[in-house]
Amino acid sequence: MTHVGIIGAGHIGSAVARGLVAQGHQVAISNSRGPETLTDLVAELGENARAMTAKDAATFGEWVVVTVPLKAIDELPVEELAGKFVVDTNNYYWERDGHIAELDEKKTTTSRMLQERLPQSTVVKGFNHIPAADITTDGAPAGTPDRRALATSSDSADAVTFITKVYDDFGFDTVNVGGLDESWRVERDQPAYVVRQTADELRENLARAER
Repeated sequence: MTHVGIIGAGHIGSAVARGLVAQGHQVAISNSRGPETLTDLVAELGENARAMTAKDAATFGEWVVVTVPLKAIDELPVEELAGKFVVDTNNYYWERDGHIAELDEKKTTTSRMLQERLPQSTVVKGFNHIPAADITTDGAPAGTPDRRALATSSDSADAVTFITKVYDDFGFDTVNVGGLDESWRVERDQPAYVVRQTADELRENLARAER
């Protein structure tokens, strides 16, 4: 059992919280509107979940999931996330986030932007290219034929090992894309984005990605 902080209580954050609670972890979840607005979600999640502020959730977690809109990453609690693995679920939607020149011009990635925002944390991409509803419903035991695979990306080999265990606990194989600068291969509008794929199919889709 571990303590996990989740910053962002939207579809992805809520789904990851459900999966973690079902696995026996203690979860603290936060949103931008305040803990009092998460009463119903916490009641649904049960006794292993609690609502906190983003700072408190970051402090509570041995590792933390950041699942806020990209435009909100400058509001993240930097000091409280220092020294921790931070799972980045983000994608760039210019319709929501506004146009960001560096991303429009393909000069950076969303995960690189988060890593720069959190220089003392270790960012690892996770759960960004799977529909939220599939996170808790489409997993399968290791070795199951046609098991779904998810991609990850990090500058840290230890972080990749970490997220591989997290994915496996949720019932997914892992394919490592490489460093954070390669994480664009599994972002919006790429062949691997929000499609069901095995590890071999995912590798093929990653290779087909174009920037």
